[in-house]
Parts: sequence; structure tokens; C-alpha cells
Amino acid sequence: MARQPIEPDPMTPIPTAIKLHKASRTLTLTYASGEEYHLPAELLRVHSPSAEVQGHGNPVLQYGKLNVGLTKVEPAGQYALKLTFDDGHDSGLFTWDYLYQLAVRQESLWADYLQELEKAGKSRDPSEHVVKLLL
Repeated sequence: MARQPIEPDPMTPIPTAIKLHKASRTLTLTYASGEEYHLPAELLRVHSPSAEVQGHGNPVLQYGKLNVGLTKVEPAGQYALKLTFDDGHDSGLFTWDYLYQLAVRQESLWADYLQELEKAGKSRDPSEHVVKLLL
């Protein structure tokens, strides 16, 4: 299944609070409406808006990111966050719109990602290699 693109929406709310929880490897976004979302670092990493991940229009499947964490969260102007992951990945700016779309669609994005991994014979666990037997 091809990844569904995340389209920009000019009406996207901007978070009123952003909290990095290193122990649980999550980023919490809180909005004025009272909405609160907990985004796992793994989800953020495998859906990074960087060219390395998005592949210039042809997304590159990220795998082995089960234990990835966030080491730093920095503002990028008034419109985005720059996230630094403990696997060294730090490219791509997460705009407010992109983060909000990841948050509200995280369940379906995660299900699609797990399907892509299975189809490719890859694993979330960096120490695990999946072997498919042809019988």
C-alpha cells in the first residue's frame, strides 16, 4: 500500500505546549482546543519529512527504528520544529501542519507502516532480520 501524502492545511492549529518525554520516547503536543497528542519517536522518525525518508516523492521505507528516541527539539522559525533523533537523523523540518496531521492520523499511518514492513520483509527491531520462506 502506498503512503498517503500529508497535504498542508492553512487552518492547522499551532501547539500551545510541546513536551519531550525522553524516558517514554514521546513528543506531546497540546492545543488551545484541549486536544493533546502523544507522538512516539518511532512514528516521527519513520515519517520524517526529510528527503532521506520521503525520497523526493518516492518514500524510502525506514525499518529497525523500534528503540529510536529524540534527543533534541528546537523551534525552526515560527512554523516548524527541528527534531534530532538518537540515531543521528536530524534533517527535515516538522511544520505545525505536518505534526498535526501525524497526530490526528497516527493510527492509520501506523497501521500502513506495519503493513509496509511486513510486505517488505523488514522489522521494527534493529536486531531482528525477517526471513520469508517460499513453500
